[in-house]
Amino acid sequence: MTDAMSFLLQRLHAAGLTDVVAAEPATGGLAATAGIARRGDGTPVFVKAFTEPLSDDAFAAEAEGLTMLREAGGVVTPEIILADRDLLVLSVLRPRPGAEDFWEQFAHALAHLHTTTRYPRFGWHRDNWLGRRRQANAWDDDGFAFFAQHRLLRWLGEHRVQEALDAADRAALERLCDRLPELLPVRPACLTHGDLWAQNVMATPDGRPALIDPAVSYMWAEVDLAHLWTTAPPPEAHVFFGLYAELTGLDRDWRERMPILQLRQHLAVIAQFDPDWGAADLVRATLAPFRRRP
Repeated sequence: MTDAMSFLLQRLHAAGLTDVVAAEPATGGLAATAGIARRGDGTPVFVKAFTEPLSDDAFAAEAEGLTMLREAGGVVTPEIILADRDLLVLSVLRPRPGAEDFWEQFAHALAHLHTTTRYPRFGWHRDNWLGRRRQANAWDDDGFAFFAQHRLLRWLGEHRVQEALDAADRAALERLCDRLPELLPVRPACLTHGDLWAQNVMATPDGRPALIDPAVSYMWAEVDLAHLWTTAPPPEAHVFFGLYAELTGLDRDWRERMPILQLRQHLAVIAQFDPDWGAADLVRATLAPFRRRP
């Protein structure tokens, strides 16, 4: 057994789940140590932990997000078995099937989430976590100000972002933020998953779409769409985007807005991972029109 799996077993036993007898690595996650553990009766559970806890409430915030997506938005999420300072234990989902009808189902599920949970303000009642970084969610009546301050400019203080972007890039981001009301349409806030890259789309044992690893807030629905759009969903997902646009009444220009909305996840990747899989180049390309020429 690897050191990582021994670590998870120790955490499980310390939390009182002493009937867990084995664990094997789980794929897909980037921020935490994750595995599939088996209880004495053979029941599998998904478990994840941080070697050093991010905070006392990181897993509680994640569990709350899963519950809200399910109860308020009608999205399938895993059952929460345990959520404490050191450990998150969930029921096991399975990898999504490689079929177009799965993505058609997901288009309906995400459209339902975004169209039935509209809210008068942007933010959330508590901060939560995007990977290993705190996501600030202070309430704001102005979506442009909220997106600029808490989803874009907040990354400029991160060490890796300071190394990747020069002063001209950072100034260009500030100019883009000032012009957001010209660049993006007015949209209402709704409950968003907040970390909707393709790996966080899973399936239930009977094949229905399900979501994991949220960083929820009330935000523009297109922020979720942009995250999925930029993380290379599989070819069979092509049906998702057109159907989602039809179900939610998106205008025909939504694709042109994606690079601006994608800045948030690109900056988060730069801040947390090395290499950054080309995120800095994508940020600079989007910021190019906002750089002042000598």
